[in-house]
Amino acid sequence: MRKGKQKFLKTVRCLQLITTLFIYHVFADDAAIMAELAKGFSNAPPGWSGNTPCKWTGVQCDSSGRVISIILISKSLSGKLPSGLNKLSSLQSLNFQRNQLLGPLPSLSNLTSLREVYLDGNNFTSVPPDFLMGLTSLQTFSIGENLNLPPWTIPNTLADSTALVSFIANKANIAGEIPDIFGSFPSLQSLRLSYNNITGGLPPSFAESGIQNLWLNNQIAGLSGGIDVLGAMSQVTQVWLHVNKFSGPIPDLSGCKSLFDLQLRDNQLTGVIPPSLSSLPELQNVTLENNLFQGPVPKFPAGVQVTDGSSDGKNSFCNTSPGPCALQVTILLQVAGALNYPSALAESWKGNNPCQNWRFIVCDSGSVSVINFGNQNFPGLISPAIANLTSLRTLDMHANKLTGSIPATLTSLTKLKVLDVSNNNLSGKIPEFAPGVSVKTSGNPFIGIELPPSFPPGNASSGPIDKAKASVSPWIIVVIIVVAVIMVVVLGFIVYRRYYVKKQSREYKSAKGSKNGKTSLEGDSDAISSDLPSQMDTENYDFHFSDGISVAIPIEVLREATNHFSEQNILGEGGFGIVYKGQLHDGTQIAVKRMESSFMNKKGLGEFRAEIEVLSKVRHKNLVALHGFCVNGNERLLVYEYMPQGTLGQHLISWQERGTLPLTWKQRLSIALDVARGVEYLHGLANQSFIHRDLKPSNILLGDDMRAKVSDFGLVKIAPDGKHSVETRLAGTFGYLAPEYAATGRVTTKVDVYAFGVILMELITGQKALDDAQPEEKAHLVTWFRRVIFNKDEIRSSLDPSLRPDEETFKSIWKVAELAAHCTARDQHQRPIMGHAVNVLSPLVEQWMPGSDDEEEDSFGIDLNMSLPQALQRWKANEEMSTNSDLLTDTSPEFTSTPQLPSRYTSSFS
Repeated sequence: MRKGKQKFLKTVRCLQLITTLFIYHVFADDAAIMAELAKGFSNAPPGWSGNTPCKWTGVQCDSSGRVISIILISKSLSGKLPSGLNKLSSLQSLNFQRNQLLGPLPSLSNLTSLREVYLDGNNFTSVPPDFLMGLTSLQTFSIGENLNLPPWTIPNTLADSTALVSFIANKANIAGEIPDIFGSFPSLQSLRLSYNNITGGLPPSFAESGIQNLWLNNQIAGLSGGIDVLGAMSQVTQVWLHVNKFSGPIPDLSGCKSLFDLQLRDNQLTGVIPPSLSSLPELQNVTLENNLFQGPVPKFPAGVQVTDGSSDGKNSFCNTSPGPCALQVTILLQVAGALNYPSALAESWKGNNPCQNWRFIVCDSGSVSVINFGNQNFPGLISPAIANLTSLRTLDMHANKLTGSIPATLTSLTKLKVLDVSNNNLSGKIPEFAPGVSVKTSGNPFIGIELPPSFPPGNASSGPIDKAKASVSPWIIVVIIVVAVIMVVVLGFIVYRRYYVKKQSREYKSAKGSKNGKTSLEGDSDAISSDLPSQMDTENYDFHFSDGISVAIPIEVLREATNHFSEQNILGEGGFGIVYKGQLHDGTQIAVKRMESSFMNKKGLGEFRAEIEVLSKVRHKNLVALHGFCVNGNERLLVYEYMPQGTLGQHLISWQERGTLPLTWKQRLSIALDVARGVEYLHGLANQSFIHRDLKPSNILLGDDMRAKVSDFGLVKIAPDGKHSVETRLAGTFGYLAPEYAATGRVTTKVDVYAFGVILMELITGQKALDDAQPEEKAHLVTWFRRVIFNKDEIRSSLDPSLRPDEETFKSIWKVAELAAHCTARDQHQRPIMGHAVNVLSPLVEQWMPGSDDEEEDSFGIDLNMSLPQALQRWKANEEMSTNSDLLTDTSPEFTSTPQLPSRYTSSFS
């Protein structure tokens, strides 16, 4: 008993000793940093001497002797702050307001206890790249009045500070755009960025924050775009947007019940002042002068201080005092409102008489007789209010970006002689005008067609058609008629082929059943089978793959193409089975994924079905193309385009064993961008959003030009939208699994972003995501990478040895490294979308490989050289052709088919 007690006491003393040594070591670190801080001051504060910084003026420590607060306000301090200030790991408050400190700002990265930072009113000269990274407890940040800072941008890593309440950086030389990260700050109250050089527009995420004080006034180059997001900022109390370049109308502010101060002067805002503004209960101050506001002068309640520019002509109001506008002015402003109040109208539409030098307007005897908006590139709708201009003879709105339909109310204009709405994006029925009215509607591809809401014509054209195209409008009509005839012929062929396929299938199954001594009963008229029996003559049958053509691939053809699935033809092996290389009679090379019969459980069938369904709906140059598939008894096979250079993993990890050259940095950049574009397309489909779930180097295939395509869609999930998650069984590959997915089984598109970040790390280091051959600290690539990302020297020493970059190349690598760290943030909300990755990588690729992206495609991977009639023809064909869902569950002994035309055109117009 006594021995046990002695042993216990020894253990306690040992622990006490270890704790004491630890506290002494940490305290010594704090003391060393504080000594550097004191040494950096040219005139240290009184009392800053000795070895106990906890007793120094303005310094506060906790009970264990750790420095938690440094507050030195207006002490006339000069000198520099030490770079190691972020080693004060318990620091909670840092305040050097109104001194004369200069030199570089110290990094504050990973000070997870830091809540307050006040550095305003100094002369700092640079901002480190990791300045605000990992400040998870930050609530107040103030750096204003630092006029010597070089241009710097608000980093996306600020999103780590989810408890942020106040961010103040007036006169701090901030440049670039405001990052769209404000959904991360539910407690944010003050954002003050006045007198900087910020450009761009207001980020949509402002609507998701709790901002009360918004100061963005007096930007040197000027913020621009609309201010619609203000209408969704229900907690805002003070808005300073004056002296910028904002345009468009003031939104409905009826939800901003607490707004008391609105400064909008000196912008380019247009439109009528909304009644909701003057009805706000707390409003006290409003400035509106030096804009292009139209309509009546607003009337505010007594007690509200207003400068609206009505008396000195610094707006375009119809009068100089409150009161209604003339009837014709009111009608024309409704017309302008349907066009979102273009600046071109507001600049000249002043006063209360449209017959006095109003641009685009012609009058006769004091009444509007001509409206000529031709070739002005105006977006928007044709306003039904035009019907109230009863003397109108000519309405010319050709060559704009108009959408919607022609209002039927225009038929009531008894004096109308000319209606020209040609070369727009109008749709719907053409109203029946009087016989004497010349109606021009050519150049509107969808005119006369009632389009569903999911097929808005506004996206069908990139803009107005120029006069040269307008001059050949009769030929456009001829082309449309020819295309329509072709559609009818193709439609008839499809109907005939469906009937013929079903008929042949019934006959074939019946014959096969009779041959086996059984009777085949076909009760389901919708059942579809192959019209090519397996005994067909494969010697004389060549397959040519192209869009929109169904090709049936019998098992015999695939057996012959792969030399009866010989081992010499094996390209790779996965959990589903084996991939074989094959060659058809015409020389076309294919890759055949053969799913073994032992894998044909519910999970295997589900993954087979997922791959078919996804690749039937999507097509992009950076997604591997599916040519067809085959169901043979209990066996399933998928036929892909062949990618001769194998997988990215082979070129990164085992290039020496394969006897190939290592990937250059140019090639790695190009591959990263290809993958980002492919995944961005999956995430950004107009009708559906797909989540890959198994993005990794072995699922990235390379062509002879070393351009990459994403493959293996067996684990793809359909997400309801970009913001919500899907609960699913855990699948994927360890090392690439996002932490929230591994923990909860719920996925969003951000799990693919995480995996993409891991791939970027592999491209940089040449190491695997998980590698037991590495030292323990480097075995998990992401964990190690996060530790060293702030140290350029360590990153440089850890690069793939085959890269050997010069200084210019390393700058590019460093940017990709920062993107990799951003993509693998622990919190999914702090990861960017794939579109951000594309935007980061595109200029880097362009820098290294200018003009390399020679394929004309839009963001959906659609061939922009295709004519609109061709696109419509394909869209129509896709709508008419049946889906393959019935084929996937067919249990007949043998069945083959290919996917129908991808629905990419439907998506592109929605």
